[in-house]
Amino acid sequence: MSVEKLREAAGRPVEVVDAEDGLRPALNVCRAHSAVIVRLAEGIGPAEIGAGLAGWRRTLTVQDGDELVPVDPRDAVTRRWTAPDAVLCLADNEFLRSNDGWALPDDAFASRTHVLGAEVRAFVLARLAPRPGVLVWDVLAGSGAVGVECARLGAAVIAVEPDPVQCVRIIANASAHGVDVRVEESELDAPSLPRPDAVFVGRGELSAVKASAAVSARRVVVATERVDEIVPARDALQAAGYEVEGVHWTASRLLDSGFAPAVPVTLLWGNKK
Repeated sequence: MSVEKLREAAGRPVEVVDAEDGLRPALNVCRAHSAVIVRLAEGIGPAEIGAGLAGWRRTLTVQDGDELVPVDPRDAVTRRWTAPDAVLCLADNEFLRSNDGWALPDDAFASRTHVLGAEVRAFVLARLAPRPGVLVWDVLAGSGAVGVECARLGAAVIAVEPDPVQCVRIIANASAHGVDVRVEESELDAPSLPRPDAVFVGRGELSAVKASAAVSARRVVVATERVDEIVPARDALQAAGYEVEGVHWTASRLLDSGFAPAVPVTLLWGNKK
């Protein structure tokens, strides 16, 4: 199957994925990257790709036999196709992710208060294991620092945050780091979102922890600064079938005059049994 016509139509560097490896990984690459060609497979055609991109600003070009057909993802679901071979998925803009490492300095993110410190963020990323082909939810995302870092590592990301001011910051932070993060300005409505592979809950609110655990992602990480939230969050993860571990962080940074005061945080993480 040749995809050269679609490469030319893209007009920018493209990622190529094979739907034979599964619909979800292919969709997550389309959700995370600005230009993706999906080689279609039996049972996975333009309709399935279009339906899976609801909520993301994308346009499709379908290679249907010898013809290239531009189509909105919603229309790809209902249109009749003759012999579709591949689909080009394009975002409005090209994302230019930087390659300057991960666990970026705290001041790399605009924030109303403090962001989760780089030292702690590095540990969170290790537990979430973001990579191309997976979807991460960043719930109660705040400034979106964790979600942006996951996107920089190639994952598709949905940031859920009810504070409209913080949502603006998430969009700004994602743009500053050349990634696409879908922002949901609301409380977590899990049934309306595509199922994640990993979830980060940025505050230990019990309702958010329970809702996140209920979707049965392979990995869930919870950050809390309140001692009284630790045991309820742990119990909620265990009740949902997770093996739970935790650590209390008090990392303080060295300054010329000594150590900077630390903001203590407890991290819980669960792996699905």
